[in-house]
Amino acid sequence: MAMTELPELLSREEMKKNKIPLQYRDRCARLWIPLTKCRQDTFSVPWKCNQERHDYEECEYLDFKRRVKELELIKADMKAADLAKRALDDE
Repeated sequence: MAMTELPELLSREEMKKNKIPLQYRDRCARLWIPLTKCRQDTFSVPWKCNQERHDYEECEYLDFKRRVKELELIKADMKAADLAKRALDDE
């Protein structure tokens, strides 16, 4: 099942309660919890938890694409502001 949008962001309290390490506290933390639980329940057997791992990795990829798009918008805004400033300076 393909993910179309990112899951809701967990609150700090929820992340702390679930003992999510700092490096995993992002938009995909909600999917990290069942993945970690599955890995603990199956003693990290590689062929188990495939769906949970797939969902988490897909979420990370979508979040990466979102951040790239956000950066492109910021760069475009900065370029437009720079061009506007140059136009004002030329006058």
